Amino acid sequence: MASYSNKQVIELNKVTEENRNRATRSVKTETHLSGPEDSGRRLYRMVAVSFGMLCVLQVTLNISLRLVYNRGMGDKTNVTAERDQLQTSYNNLTKERDQLQKERDDLKRKFSNLKQTCPKGWQKFESSWYFLSTETKTWMESREDCLERGADLVIVNSDKEQEFLFGLDKRAWIGLTDSVTEGTWRWVDRTPLTTPSYWYQQQPDNGNDDPANGEEDCVELNTETWLPVKAWNDQSCEDNRHWICEKRV
Repeated sequence: MASYSNKQVIELNKVTEENRNRATRSVKTETHLSGPEDSGRRLYRMVAVSFGMLCVLQVTLNISLRLVYNRGMGDKTNVTAERDQLQTSYNNLTKERDQLQKERDDLKRKFSNLKQTCPKGWQKFESSWYFLSTETKTWMESREDCLERGADLVIVNSDKEQEFLFGLDKRAWIGLTDSVTEGTWRWVDRTPLTTPSYWYQQQPDNGNDDPANGEEDCVELNTETWLPVKAWNDQSCEDNRHWICEKRV
C-alpha cells in the first residue's frame, strides 16, 4: 500500500511540473509577442491560471488519497475475513483432535482390560465380566454392592446374554426397574427398555395390582422354574434376592 501511495505522489508531482512549465512557456511567449506594458496583466493571468491548476491538483490529490485509503480498508477487510476463516478451521481441527484423543484413550482402556484376567468371583462372557452374589439383599442394597465393585446391576442386551445369565441358576436381581414412573421400565443406566425383553407370560403384573402384595417395581431373573427366553418377573424391591453385577470390559 505504501508503494502505491508513493507512485500516486510521483505522478502528481510530474503533472504539477508539466503544468508549471506550460504556464511559464505561455507567459514567455506572450511577453515576447507583446510589449512591456502588458506584463502586469499577463502576470495576473499567469497567477490566476496557476491558482486554478493548483485547485485541480488538490482535487486530484484528494481523490488519489481517497482511493489509497479505500484500497487499504479493502485489504484490511480481506485480512480480517482470512483471519476468521483460519480461526474457524483451527477450532474445527481442535475438536477433531480432542475426539481422536478420546477414542484413543477408550481403545487403550479397553485393550488394557482385555489383557487382565477376571477378578476372583467373576466370570467373563463376551465383552463383560459378571459377578453372582452368594448372599441375598434388597434390590437397592444389591445395586450398592455392585457400585462398590466398580460395576452395576446387569443390563441384558441379547438372547445369548440372557441364556448365559439363566445358566447361573439363581433367582437374582437384574438392573431393571419402574420405581421412578410406574409402567415405564428403565435400566440402571437410565435407558428405556425396548427390545429385547424376556418377560415371563403375564408379566409384569405389579402384583396383580393387589395392595396386599405391594408395589412390584424391580425385576428378578427367575431361573428356578421358567425357561431362559421368558424368565423375567417383577417383584417387590424390598424382597431379598441374589444379584448379578456386570462390568463392561
